[in-house]
Amino acid sequence: MKKVYSDEDRMLAGYVKGILESHGVHCFMKNENLAGAVGELPPHEVWPEVWVTHEHEHERAERIVKDLMVDLGNASDWRCPNCRELIEGQFGECWNCGTEAPQ
Repeated sequence: MKKVYSDEDRMLAGYVKGILESHGVHCFMKNENLAGAVGELPPHEVWPEVWVTHEHEHERAERIVKDLMVDLGNASDWRCPNCRELIEGQFGECWNCGTEAPQ
């Protein structure tokens, strides 16, 4: 087992796990529920972590995560065509009304 990703945002860590699983990488999350331990432990020690189950998949998983982070960083914000809400580029649907992002 090897750690492939960690972030303070539990939702983003879960998203990364889902992307890896969609690519056939066996993985799991650690520290999902440790946020309440902040103060007793250093903040970065309680961040959710995504771990690859099989070490032979680690290198491939790191490439997938790296490509994903580039894609998320390059995504442009968009305005919902239905309700006109401004949405951050990494999201594929409007948080307000559920309309999918325009292609």
